[in-house]
Amino acid sequence: MAAGSRQKKYSSLLQKDLSEIFQKQMANAFGKAFITITDVEVSPDLSFAKIYLSLMLSDKPSETLEMIRERKSEIRKHLGNRIGKQVRIVPEIAFFIDDTLEKASRMEDILSKLEIPPEEEEEEDDENNED
Repeated sequence: MAAGSRQKKYSSLLQKDLSEIFQKQMANAFGKAFITITDVEVSPDLSFAKIYLSLMLSDKPSETLEMIRERKSEIRKHLGNRIGKQVRIVPEIAFFIDDTLEKASRMEDILSKLEIPPEEEEEEDDENNED
């Protein structure tokens, strides 16, 4: 389902502000993990946001994600302080690990292992079959 322009603007605002919160206000809260907000999906009524994270330099991403989830109310409070004057409701937030790069890497590995014959051979076979 395509998001409306209002949802897109709101998700961009959340992504920008959450990135700054993780980089500045909570920089040392999650060890040496470098946290990047890769995507934000907002519900049509703007009351709920799914936040997708990339966790670099984290030895145990699942534990880092759990730490982030435990401090969700603190993160939401920082977010409210930043966007409270621009929006009516600070959305409920849920955090997820963005595994897009991991999936792309797996797909690339699979594709690289495929043995696809060159196109020239196919054309020669087609010409031989026409006789």
